[in-house]
Formats: sequence, C-alpha cells, structure tokens
Amino acid sequence: MEAERAIVIGAGVGGLAAAIDLASRGLDVTVLERATAPGGKLRQVSVCDTRMDAGPTVFTLRPVFEELFADAGFALGDFLSLAPLETLARHAWMDGGRLDLMADPVATEAAIGAFAGAAEARRFRAFSLRAGSIYQTLERTFIRNARPNPFELTRRVGWHRINALWGISPFFTLWGALGRHFQDPRLRQLFGRYATYCGSSPFQAPATLMLVAHVEREGVWTVEGGMHRLAGAMADLAARCGARLRYDAEVERVTTAAGRVSGVRLASGERLEADVIIVNADAAALAAGMLGDDVTGGLRPTPRRQRSLSAITWNLLANCEGFPLSHHNVFFSRDYAAEFREILQLGRPPTEPTVYICAQDRHPGAEITGPERLLCLINAPPNGDAVTMSDSEIEQCQERTLAVLRACGLKLELQPERRLVTTPAHFHGLFPGTGGALYGAASHGWTASFRRPGARSRIPGLYLAGGSTHPGPGLPMATLSGRLAAQQVVADLTSARRSRTVAMPGGTSTR
Repeated sequence: MEAERAIVIGAGVGGLAAAIDLASRGLDVTVLERATAPGGKLRQVSVCDTRMDAGPTVFTLRPVFEELFADAGFALGDFLSLAPLETLARHAWMDGGRLDLMADPVATEAAIGAFAGAAEARRFRAFSLRAGSIYQTLERTFIRNARPNPFELTRRVGWHRINALWGISPFFTLWGALGRHFQDPRLRQLFGRYATYCGSSPFQAPATLMLVAHVEREGVWTVEGGMHRLAGAMADLAARCGARLRYDAEVERVTTAAGRVSGVRLASGERLEADVIIVNADAAALAAGMLGDDVTGGLRPTPRRQRSLSAITWNLLANCEGFPLSHHNVFFSRDYAAEFREILQLGRPPTEPTVYICAQDRHPGAEITGPERLLCLINAPPNGDAVTMSDSEIEQCQERTLAVLRACGLKLELQPERRLVTTPAHFHGLFPGTGGALYGAASHGWTASFRRPGARSRIPGLYLAGGSTHPGPGLPMATLSGRLAAQQVVADLTSARRSRTVAMPGGTSTR
C-alpha cells in the first residue's frame, strides 16, 4: 500500500512539527512555503547586511522541543546550541525603578524585596506557587491535549479535583488577580505584561495567564546563531525524516472532491494531490477565503473585534548609552490602562508605550563593541488591513518610543539607514487575513481558549496548526499545535484504514 500523501502549508514551527511527526510515521509529506526560508513569524531580516531576528525572541519550555526531536530519533543538542539565561528579563520604569527577574527564584525574591519591600517578596512567593499550580493543572489536560470544551476539561482534570480547576481563575481578569497578589502597582504592571505574550490586554485576559510566570521560571534560553536557527533546525530534521520542503511555493487554493480535501493548486499553476492537508497559517486567512472558496467553511471567521494585538517593531543597529541592557528588557509606560485603551478602543498606537527590547548580542560571555543588534517593539492595534501609517506618523511613534527609553535611562544613537520598521500594515502583508494581529484571536474572557480552533476542521482531511490554533501562540505552543494536528491525522487515517479493512460488499460489516 502506498503511503498516504500529506501536504503541510506553511513552514512555521507548527507546520514543521507536524511534518516531522508525520514523516517519522511513514507518511509521504510535502511542506509548501511561499517564503524563501522556513520560520513563518520566526523570521530574520537584514539591516546594513547584518542579519537579525525579527520575530519571537523568547525560547522557553525546552522539553517540548527535546521531545519532538527525540521522538524522531534525534537529539535537540545535535541541531542547536542553547545557553540558559541567568537574568530572565530586566524591567525599568520612568521614575527610575529597575528590577531583574532571575532564573534563580531565591534571587528573584531577594530582588523584589530590595525593590518593593519584604512583604511584596512574600506575596511574590505566594504568586509563584499559584502560577505553578495553574500550569500543573493545565499542562496535560489542556496545553498538551486536544482542545476540550469546558465539560471535557473538567472531566480531564477530575471531578475530585474541582478545586484545582477553580484555582486556574478563569472568571477573574489577570489585572484583577494581580491586585490581590501585589500592592505595588509596578509589580502588577510587570506580571500583567504576560497577557501580551498572547496578544491580549491584562485588563480583559483571564487570570489563568499567571501560568506564564511559571513557564519562564522553568528556564529561558538563547539560541546560538539567533532564534531563526530553531526554524532551520526543525526544517533540517523534517528533511532527515523524509519530508520534502519546497520554498517559493505559494498555495493559491486548497481543492476538494467528494466532500473532502483532494490537493492544492500553486500560484504557478502546478497541482499536487493529497489525502490530508495541514494548514499552518493564521486561521483568519483560511476563513477569509485566501486558500480558496472550497475551504472557507472549514472554521468560523474571527471577528475583527476579537483580533489579538499587533505591533510596531524597529530592527536596529545602534549604539546604546546610559542603561545596562540585558538580553530581554522591558521599559514601562506610566499609565498601563491608558495604553491599552488607546490600542483597543481608539485603534491607535499608544501615546506613551511600553517598550520591549531584545538586545540580541547580549548573551552570556558576550562583549559589546560598537553598534549592536536590537529588536525594539511596542504593541499596536490590529488594523493593518484598514490603516497604513504615514512616514510622519511612524517618525512620531518612534520619537514617543525613544522618549520612554530616555526617561528610563537608555539613549539610542539611531541612523535612518540602520533601521527597519515593521507596522501592522506590513504584518498584514506578511500574514494575510490578519490585519497584522500576531497571535490569532485575543485571549479575552474565560471562553476565549475554548473558541480557539482545534486541529481538526469541519472539512474532512483538512487540519490546522500554528499559533492561532489550540493551545495558543508562542513557539512551544505553536509546536505543540503541530504535534496535535499530526496526532489527529494519524488517528483519523488509522480509523479509516480499519473501516476499509472490515467493510464487505453491500455495506455489511463484520463488526
């Protein structure tokens, strides 16, 4: 019997993880990517002939990747060199306050005590325990499992552990829960920022997202050669497992026959047949018909009001003065509520933004001489399909961003030819159908996680992977989404084989 033919559309980490698992199980796998390299949002750009990361910058949950490589018969360390960070992130406020979160929880507790007092250090200890409890409750029942409905999640957790399920605090906002844990507003702001990891506002996202604090405490790593190397390593592994990877191969439409997927047609006119197709693209693109009318009914569209945050980013080569940058740095605005109100209600970049900087050359043992590579990011509204920022608007936004950095003590020496700016409109062009939203739907309200699409679509043979699908955005979650899609494909194909084996002429079954 010939191997089932699987096509994976998109070589982001979700699609590559699915390709690795399916090829390892003997399927005939082809990965089609419209770009010239793998990675999707995990992309690189060039500034003055210098390559630098322009997408996700935080590597966490290392076991997710180790398991992927091990299950394919390889070791992650044979493909990537990882170094743990002692300082997880450096945080600064415009009033002069500064706080580092450390890999060592005892060191973090001591730093918080020196920053905000002994009582807040004790509250941080209680907060950390709760964050860990939430993660442990959801890791196997939700994060690493097929998307459940609320009743199914309760069953998985166990009725005898209903208190643990209540403890994930789905009906409280993250901001509200942090107000119960911390009295210092700066600490609420710091830990509230974890909502933006999935493109959401801490004032609307559920308190369940406290689990991100636990994930970071489990370790944050840098990748030698840059984060884009992760995509290259996963693409290499997929090829070793037998998958074919084709770049500059844009899929124009997914075709169907007899009510199920039958293949794809490329923009070049080439047609490829397939038994199953995994779409590693934003779910909004599929629902909007960007892969053809045959599959628009595969899932419900994401209303514009439910889109996650977008961003404005600056990739820079710049000299830095006045502030000791770490690898990950956050410079907070004075009014967090106003910031999200401007983005989500007024649909404009914040007047005074919180600024994230990944100083890509700041890693253990590094010496900085001369200009360094920086990715600077602020949150922005996901309206890139309706609004294109003018050059003057971009410059004004840049000056406001630099003003926050200066107030926190950091001065950047910028030259126009040494920067690359990406706006929501640019992100919409890179990831069609999204308006520039970078995380699928926002995690606002307790039902948001249950609304996120699962691996199986409404169309037989069509599956979904990526950060806009369950279990959510971020490199580890997107990787898990690809593995969950592959698991569903294998389960469905196995069921179909059994049905063909036991079926008899006339429709009679031996069962």
